[in-house]
Amino acid sequence: MTAKDGRSTDSNLFYQSRSRRPAVDRAEGIYIWGADGKRYIDGSSGAMVSNIGHSNPNVLAAMKAQMDSATFAYRLHFENEPAENLATAIADRMPEGLNRVFFVSGGSEAVETCVKFARQWAVATRQNERWKVISRFPSYHGSTLGALALTGYGPLKDAFAPLFKDMPKIPAPTCYLDRDNLSDHDRGLKYAEMLREEIIAQGPETVLAFAMEPVGGASTGALVAPDSYYARVREICDEFGILLIMDEVMSGVGRTGRFMASEHWNVRPDLVAVSKGFAAGYAPLGAMIAREDMVEAVLDAGGFAHGHTYAGNPLACCAGLAVLNEIERQGLIPHTAEMGKILIDGLQDLMDRHFFIGDVRGKGLLTAFEFVADRETMAPLPKALNAYDRFVEICYERQLITYSRRTRGGKDGDHFLVCPPMIVTVQQIDDILNILDDSLRAFGREAGLAG
Repeated sequence: MTAKDGRSTDSNLFYQSRSRRPAVDRAEGIYIWGADGKRYIDGSSGAMVSNIGHSNPNVLAAMKAQMDSATFAYRLHFENEPAENLATAIADRMPEGLNRVFFVSGGSEAVETCVKFARQWAVATRQNERWKVISRFPSYHGSTLGALALTGYGPLKDAFAPLFKDMPKIPAPTCYLDRDNLSDHDRGLKYAEMLREEIIAQGPETVLAFAMEPVGGASTGALVAPDSYYARVREICDEFGILLIMDEVMSGVGRTGRFMASEHWNVRPDLVAVSKGFAAGYAPLGAMIAREDMVEAVLDAGGFAHGHTYAGNPLACCAGLAVLNEIERQGLIPHTAEMGKILIDGLQDLMDRHFFIGDVRGKGLLTAFEFVADRETMAPLPKALNAYDRFVEICYERQLITYSRRTRGGKDGDHFLVCPPMIVTVQQIDDILNILDDSLRAFGREAGLAG
């Protein structure tokens, strides 16, 4: 049986909850049409994935041509041209030395690949005692068990804690919550020094790497540290011979107005994880990008003991290369930087009008705002309001898709990511902001926060 909105009324399929949505009919540009006949603005690019928008004809044409050739070739049996070409295209866009690519199918796989590769590199270079990977709290690095060990987000990992060895955490640089007399520069250094302190506490000889999102993702809502943080983190890693892993799954491939978000601070990581906007939703695709000298050391020691069935899939890599070509052809990275400034300004204007918005943050078109009960103390709204869920529903009723999470480690707080596709126009940003404004007024009235 099928309901009027296209949903199956007797479905064998289930996701995370009993929540239901209309069936999708079609998608184009920044819009998705449901089988209910309504047109929705994809204000979050799905889960920050559809960077170049939906149904791009050039990407679809490239994929169709590849389908006529080969859709699958197992990496141990054949090399394939799309994978080779995409690896070269990525390496050409990375800092010098970061020029070896290992393909996977998604973000969690990309992060786990970085961790497993880092460990194999340590063994290959006779640093067997190094195995600890420090990360931040809050943070999100994926949903597989290895990635959950790095993740700092209670609701997604607590039930599974007995199944993996949790890794050490330091506080994420949530400077907007601090109430001290430090400058932004000094706050950045303060949070970076927490890494150094944790390395010493753990025993420097046991620490393998530090993993971080250069611009925060779902768990911290587009969190950006002060500029001083990034260079100091790199210095600390170098001091102790520790690898710096940049999780660019959400922030990479142009989303922040640079090809990689770490470029904003001229920080060169040792390993990079990418996915999401890498193939922009046209096919499942992710990658680890590694230093060449590290790869050679691992290969010399017998090879990388890791892999996935669809690693380097020719159809997925063809899609990824076509996405990169569209980003270049349309000039989407500078466009994203320009549109991001307009979006941030608009969100800050909304903050001026709605007192329960306590912070607006982000880079490029990776932006977010956070609800608070009091801007002076930055206390979150009462948990009972369930604002992170309810506000998304109010926006959805107005045909705008947004993305939310609990801000304070998954337990309290409410932030909302506004991350439209990189092809978004000024007029479309205005449309998004107008719907957000109306939704904020509706939420305020419903929650007794109007004022």
